[in-house]
Amino acid sequence: MNPTHALDAPAAGADVRATPGVSAAPDRTAPTRHVPHIDGLRALAVLAVIAYHLDERWLPGGFGGVDIFFAISGFVVSASVGTWNQGGFGRFIAWFYARRMQRIVPALLACLLLTTFASTLFVPAAWLSSANETTGLYAFFGLSNWFLANHRESYFSPTIDFNPYTHTWSLGVEEQFYLLFPLLFFAWTRGGRWRAASMILFAAAGVVSVAWAWQLGRVDPAASFYLITTRLFELAGGVLLYQILARRTAAIETPARARVAVAGAWASLALVVAGLLVSKPRDFPFPGAWLPVFGTLGLLAFLHEMRGGVLQRVLASRGVTYVGRISYSLYLWHWPVFVLFRWTCGLESASTRSLATALTFALAAASFRFVEKPLRYSTRLRALTRVGVVALGIASVGGAFWLSTQITAARESLALGTVTRHADDWYPHAVTTLPEVPGCRLDTHIAMAGTGSVAIYSRSGCPAPAEPVPTLFVIGDSHASAYLGLLTEHALRTGATIVLYHNQNCTFASLQSEREQGACPAQGQAAIDDMLARGRTGDIVFLAALRLNRLSNQFAGVDEARARDGIGGEAARTRRATAEKTLIAQLAPLARHGMRMIADAPKPVFRAPPFRCADWFDRGNPICAAGLEMRRDDLQRYRAPVLESLARVAQGVPPLLVWDPFPILCPDAVCVAIRDGKPLFFDGDHLSAYANRMLRDDFERIVREAHAKPDA
Repeated sequence: MNPTHALDAPAAGADVRATPGVSAAPDRTAPTRHVPHIDGLRALAVLAVIAYHLDERWLPGGFGGVDIFFAISGFVVSASVGTWNQGGFGRFIAWFYARRMQRIVPALLACLLLTTFASTLFVPAAWLSSANETTGLYAFFGLSNWFLANHRESYFSPTIDFNPYTHTWSLGVEEQFYLLFPLLFFAWTRGGRWRAASMILFAAAGVVSVAWAWQLGRVDPAASFYLITTRLFELAGGVLLYQILARRTAAIETPARARVAVAGAWASLALVVAGLLVSKPRDFPFPGAWLPVFGTLGLLAFLHEMRGGVLQRVLASRGVTYVGRISYSLYLWHWPVFVLFRWTCGLESASTRSLATALTFALAAASFRFVEKPLRYSTRLRALTRVGVVALGIASVGGAFWLSTQITAARESLALGTVTRHADDWYPHAVTTLPEVPGCRLDTHIAMAGTGSVAIYSRSGCPAPAEPVPTLFVIGDSHASAYLGLLTEHALRTGATIVLYHNQNCTFASLQSEREQGACPAQGQAAIDDMLARGRTGDIVFLAALRLNRLSNQFAGVDEARARDGIGGEAARTRRATAEKTLIAQLAPLARHGMRMIADAPKPVFRAPPFRCADWFDRGNPICAAGLEMRRDDLQRYRAPVLESLARVAQGVPPLLVWDPFPILCPDAVCVAIRDGKPLFFDGDHLSAYANRMLRDDFERIVREAHAKPDA
């Protein structure tokens, strides 16, 4: 069967229309008959992706559904333009892009805008959501896959499950393929020897893509997974299949030929199913992508040869084809719905999964009925020139992008969550002015220290302090930055300069040597060298770090027994004794330089992250089940080994004082993460802005004490 069909659909699913053996109509909106089994293959692909995203244990290789989409897309897009004969390249490319704009853009923009609005309502800014906004903005222009690749956001990282735009990476691959496709395919439309040239171009591009995917996957798996350069072979495979079948001379149908087609189709399906069942995250490109891609290409080829049969009847059944027809919208909507459930009520129970799936299908059906079909077959759009349709599509993308930025900018007034609406209590940002020091403002300067950066905060616009004030050098990890509100208030109130080292992806003075590996020792030494160069006698080094194991993280609970054993167990005590000696040696040059030091003692830690459990819509989330309270005596026992270690370090480095915020943060028998409606902690261990204000006076006390401490 010659596959010159009027097919038109993006890889993420679409309405597939075709008439076997009939040339494609030049009018992009002309209705034609379905090829039902292709809808059935799309249904298989999107259901595999949905199952994987609900629970990866159900279908470990379900992410391969996207590979199925890519293979189908290459075939379908080729067939939809394979008989073009309406003019030269300029007209061809305008016609092609008008079809793509009309087919893909409306539903995508509707999904992105509504997702932006819903995220603004329910998702607070946090480390867990730090990539969300940028991913969404890049998605408007088909570039989210490049952002995720450069951001090193692995598709299989837990943080990806909380980004409602992650799935747009595949649409980015698709849209970037459309930029390349006309250049390689136009020769095909010229007929004769030009068709062979087009096939050679696609074959060469596919071979290079496979080689690059293999090579890049060894050094940068995230980039290999996301990029068009490593995915091109999947789409090119579909194109080549169309071209091979279109050039083939029709053969006489015989019973033997029919049996071969049936056997080949079932064998191809077995390859697809094997890929969906056994592929692992690091199996790209082989066998993770090859099994579903080659299986799909085999199905496309053999199903076109078949006349009935069980497999074709199943794939062409009414329910299956309907899922295939709405699969683009299903793909668009399932992921934002699942992610927003994770941020709110959770997606772990049978009831929430059922509700999320039902909502996905309802939104997809509405999108298909009210967005996809009307705009695809719009008589008004049909009346425009092809260039006009493209221009309107580009303008729509730009307008939607602008509207998305406006929604995000209005986050504080639109948000339903207390974290966003009361950001000044939750986020320990730099304080730029204080009423009690009128005229003073905070200045920030970024400098380099070794291979890392350092932020320098100082006040200006007001008189200099009457007496010299010690500079405060701050190093540790993210817990040092969590004191930023307190530190910048100190700079404004006293005139001190704050030098905060951005110890990227590292910690310092954690007393956990297993966390200070790789580049961390060199990075820490570079900071010490910088302190020695900048510092004077009497200046103070503040060592702020997480020295306990977390009892929760921002996306899930942890093995608490293992976490506690990692602090109080015998092996942990042995490792910490070594870390004590290392830290004493690291701090000794600072002590000889006449600098004083302060180390913060372990603060309370909690089994749930407060920022995800502070509102009516998320308190029932399973991550909040452990509660936001801890018994004081339990935490005292947990942190006792670290306090003992800090005491020994202070003996080895006499200029070191240990500052303990614990009594202020937990004065009662039960420690709470939220007190009287005010957060003390942002997540399970980082301080809130409100806690920074609570600790300010006691921190200034310990700074004065350290400054007054006599030299050893």
